[in-house]
Amino acid sequence: MSEDGRPGRATEAFVAHRNLLFTVAYEMLGSAADAEDVLQETWLRWTGVDLDAVRDQRAYLVRITTRQALDRLRTLSRRKESYVGPWLPEPLLTSPDVAEDVELADSLSTAMLLVLETLAPTERAVFVLREVFALDYDEIADAVDKSPAAVRQIAHRARAHVAARRPRDVASPADTRAALDAFQRAIRTGDLQGLLDVLAPDVVALSDGGGVKKAVPRPVAGADKVARLLTGGWHRVGPRMSFEPVEVNGRPALVMRLDGEVDGIMTVRVDGGLVTGLYFMRNPEKLSHVARETAVTRGAG
Repeated sequence: MSEDGRPGRATEAFVAHRNLLFTVAYEMLGSAADAEDVLQETWLRWTGVDLDAVRDQRAYLVRITTRQALDRLRTLSRRKESYVGPWLPEPLLTSPDVAEDVELADSLSTAMLLVLETLAPTERAVFVLREVFALDYDEIADAVDKSPAAVRQIAHRARAHVAARRPRDVASPADTRAALDAFQRAIRTGDLQGLLDVLAPDVVALSDGGGVKKAVPRPVAGADKVARLLTGGWHRVGPRMSFEPVEVNGRPALVMRLDGEVDGIMTVRVDGGLVTGLYFMRNPEKLSHVARETAVTRGAG
């Protein structure tokens, strides 16, 4: 705060770009809690910078955030080695307008974040900064401490890696919502065939309880096994379970409530009109960001 009571230059710049910086950190980490920690570390370093020597405040802040996120990403990789059961990214309740930015919504989706998990830390940073935020190679080179030529090679390698693993096409919100509606009907009525009609033969279901909540300990593969898991498990809960359509990570999703309390989040991956991935987040430590909307953006503000 300046002497006249107005926010200082450092504060104004940080606030102006905060949502962008959070989105960068979250896309690199898949964890909102860790992204918030990265922003705190970024702020602490930013307050020690001589602003008169900074030519581009946005680029400088992104560079600090990227370096802090890279450090945190390496720590997270070690933490995930001892994680109980499948690991899923932390879901974010987002506003409907996020879906209007198709590229941002695609990059935030559970399916894409799981693809990004298969990249090495520097590859992930380069891919996110180039493909999602459209930074030039010189800016990215400063952020990851590589030469522009090396960054170009890393970007090419990361793009090829992601292209081989990402959904074949970006499903429309309507197609995704239709699949989720079919789940609700099938779970309510035990309609096994209705569920099978929207599941791809090779569908895979992942459930993240983090060792805190009961969850399927390993991926479940195949339409028949997944359908029976769904209709058998939730149908037994009966009227105690309710479903609320929401927007999570820029895509249609379901909040599952048991006796009125949030029990989990369901998101899906849709390819060619069929569900190829089902993701159930039940870990209560990862559900704090579904109580209120989180602002995500590719621009300032």
